Amino acid sequence: MVETLKLVYVIILFFSIFLCIAVSNSSFSEIIDSACKTDKDCPKLHKVNVRCRKGKCVAI
Repeated sequence: MVETLKLVYVIILFFSIFLCIAVSNSSFSEIIDSACKTDKDCPKLHKVNVRCRKGKCVAI
């Protein structure tokens, strides 16, 4: 019984790691990583502060 619970725990742990990787590589980050010269060139997103840093729009 304990070995089964450990197995389930490990499966959930690995699934959550892969889910975090998938979310971090989502298309949302591609929208923000557009080229810019000033802060006004970056898109306005709800609840996300996007600024121009080193020629790229980044979420701060």
